[in-house]
Amino acid sequence: MTGIVGALVEAWDELRIHKLRVLLALIGVACAVTAITGVTAVVSMLSQSFSEQQERQTGRSVTITFSASPRTESAQADTARLDATYRETLERYGIEHASRRLYTPVEVRFPEGTQPVDVQAVDAEYGTLMRLVPDEGRWFTDADADAYAPSLVVNETFLRTLGFEDLASHPTVEIGGDHPVLATIVGVTADPYPDMMPSAFVLYGQYERWLTGSGDAAAASMGPWQPMPELMAWVPREEHRALQAQITRDVQAAVPGFEVWSSDNDWDASAIDGATKWVGIGVGGFALLLGGLGLVNIALVTVRHRIREIGIRRSFGATSSRVFFGVMLESVVATVVAGLVGVVLAVAIVKNIPVDRVFGGGIQDMPPFPFSAAAVGMAAATFVGALAGLVPAVFAVRVKVIDAIRY
Repeated sequence: MTGIVGALVEAWDELRIHKLRVLLALIGVACAVTAITGVTAVVSMLSQSFSEQQERQTGRSVTITFSASPRTESAQADTARLDATYRETLERYGIEHASRRLYTPVEVRFPEGTQPVDVQAVDAEYGTLMRLVPDEGRWFTDADADAYAPSLVVNETFLRTLGFEDLASHPTVEIGGDHPVLATIVGVTADPYPDMMPSAFVLYGQYERWLTGSGDAAAASMGPWQPMPELMAWVPREEHRALQAQITRDVQAAVPGFEVWSSDNDWDASAIDGATKWVGIGVGGFALLLGGLGLVNIALVTVRHRIREIGIRRSFGATSSRVFFGVMLESVVATVVAGLVGVVLAVAIVKNIPVDRVFGGGIQDMPPFPFSAAAVGMAAATFVGALAGLVPAVFAVRVKVIDAIRY
């Protein structure tokens, strides 16, 4: 330990003496480490942003969607049995995050007249499954299920068609066919694209209580074959294949009058993440290499000016390994210090710049600054320092004592 500590102290003292010579090279190394560390951290956030955008479209990873289609018209009327089977299945397998989903048209009375609107009847957990957060107002809660009137979460087009710009006046709207009910709008979601038609969400229980069997002309126009509810279940990735097959078989056995199938949203974003990360690391590595070359040139010049000093140390018993590691550690210590500065700068930049907005939309589950990014930056700086110090160290070892003293 004494030899190692002595070599480090000696390397640091030499850096202090030649600080002006190595400063410019170390600035380049620090900037390159900042780029490598920052890119690695940003790629992690980019991966999280990409995952959340995918989950807003298809559900959390992994979400399994179970669908059923009646084989006969008599089975069509037995939707209550299908719904009960869904509930029993969730309890049997202990699935906490799940929601039914039913697409159906519902008549809505707008100021300009009644028109059918695409409505999704879902459970409150649907917001968690789809990362659905209204831009204004709120999503459904369990308390809404016991309300004396249905609640709606609508899109911006729906609200504008109703004649409102926001929820400040607590807007309500009549929905349903022959026996309409007054629904309260509690939340507004953003339109994903321009010229979108009005749409809305309603709790599945409220839909069953207030809107089914109301003589809705929009639903009646679909004929005897009415849409069937789907079941969406968020399950662990490592178990989703077995659960998907088993639950599909269980539901099929419980409702023989239906044809049951399932699908999942299992997708892998590692390819795009890996490509982005390696491109960033490649660019930063090239800049780091340029800084290392500058450090090599400065170290060679410094060693040539220290030939007499090296010869005197060798004459007093300094071994070749001590001289070798002493010279090489000068570059290593320098680049480690520069790497530490670069990592600190990268953390400060990533933490203070709203990178989540750059990716479009806020990131709900912001990942912490990855330790791997800092480790990659420090490892790269140390490696370049070792390479930069290798050539001068070999040159110093090959100096003969008599020639060095004579020099």
